Formats: sequence, C-alpha cells, structure tokens
Amino acid sequence: MSCNRALFVVALSVLLLLQGCGEGPAGPPPAEAQSRELQPSDAAVAAIYRRSCASCHTVAATGAPLTGDRAAWAPRMAKGMDTLVDNVVNGFGGMPPFGLCMDCDAAQFEALIRSMATGE
Repeated sequence: MSCNRALFVVALSVLLLLQGCGEGPAGPPPAEAQSRELQPSDAAVAAIYRRSCASCHTVAATGAPLTGDRAAWAPRMAKGMDTLVDNVVNGFGGMPPFGLCMDCDAAQFEALIRSMATGE
C-alpha cells in the first residue's frame, strides 16, 4: 500500500471514530417540542390543524409562529382577526394562500388562528 493511501485510510478511520464522540442530535428546541404537543380542543378543527397547519407551525425553522407561542402571536393578533384571516386567504410571507386548507371557511380560519395563538 502506498504511503498516501495508508495516510488516507488512517485519516478516514480517525474521522469515523471522532464522529461517534459527539453528543448526537440535540432534538428540537423546547418551544418547538411544546408546540407539537398542542392541538385544538374541537375535533374538526384539530383535524384541519393536523393536515394543514402543524407542518409549519410546529417547526421553528419555517419562520411561522409556533403554536402556543403567545409572545410570537401577540403582534399578529394585535392586527385584528380580519387582517389575519385575509393573510391566510391571500398568503403572507412564506405561508401559501389558504394556508394549505383550500376548503376552509373564514370561521374555521378564525378558530385555527385562535387555537394556534393561545395553544388551546
């Protein structure tokens, strides 16, 4: 075996051994983990939430306010429900139009927003 090849094999072995020394995946931040536990109390709204909202509102990296994060929702709620529903219907920032619920009506959007904003 050539010297360069032997050196490569040794370096690769050391890297593979060091890879096992880390702490492993840290898991989601606490607020994100908590948001994943929250569901609307109304079964019909909860079903919509799971299929249309949870994929973004339980993952901090999406930039969407996390479900139950009252501090993140407060400035949004201050804009008023009409504005928030309009943002959902038309899309806003990274949120697609209708928030991925093409068959939802304004009352359902309001219930979803209230639930996500309060965590209840």
